[in-house]
Amino acid sequence: MIKQNVSQILNELPNGIQLVAAAKTRQPEEVLRAVESGVKIIGENYVQEAERAQEVVGNKVKWHFIGYLQKNKVKKAVTIFDMIETVDSPEIAREIDKRCAQIGKIMPVLIEINSGQEKQKSGISPENTEPLITEISAFPNIRVMGLMTMGPRFGNPEDSRPYFVKTKKIFDQVKKLNLPNVEMRYLSMGMTNSYKIAIEEGANIVRIGSKIFGERVYGATTRAPTP
Repeated sequence: MIKQNVSQILNELPNGIQLVAAAKTRQPEEVLRAVESGVKIIGENYVQEAERAQEVVGNKVKWHFIGYLQKNKVKKAVTIFDMIETVDSPEIAREIDKRCAQIGKIMPVLIEINSGQEKQKSGISPENTEPLITEISAFPNIRVMGLMTMGPRFGNPEDSRPYFVKTKKIFDQVKKLNLPNVEMRYLSMGMTNSYKIAIEEGANIVRIGSKIFGERVYGATTRAPTP
């Protein structure tokens, strides 16, 4: 199933669109099957899950952190991830910069925008995005490579469009600033139910989970991990 799903998605994606397989709660063997089917980037929400998956998959692919990053997880995260897509505060950026300086690494990051300004979601508010990026641009061990936003996970995919339009507008505005250590290259928007609309509105990274792996099932055999 995973091989067929990956093949279908890759065939449908336009040139220049990067697929991130969102592997939250998936077993390392499932992640490996996705990689063997052609996935080049794995997105993980939890540091511990990424560690377990990397033991099986290795460094055949790029690893993106796409969940909420706790400050006490940053030291480990900067060693195992190739990009962190969810930076949303000066504090977490400062910790990433500090930990990267210790290991001689420059970390590509995306700034997560809470484009719908939903209380239950993380991310910087749209109006505070420019000030945040301006502040982060002073950190030598971070490269801001673009923006990320979620949009509604359920419901009519068309409902996501205004959030994607808003995020693309901010992306273009920041790009014009020509800030140091800021290279606005990636716009990560859209998930299984909304990635096609996200692409129409400028996304060049899409994060797809259930359309690759199937719906997550929580119960006796599969349980939600603790962050």
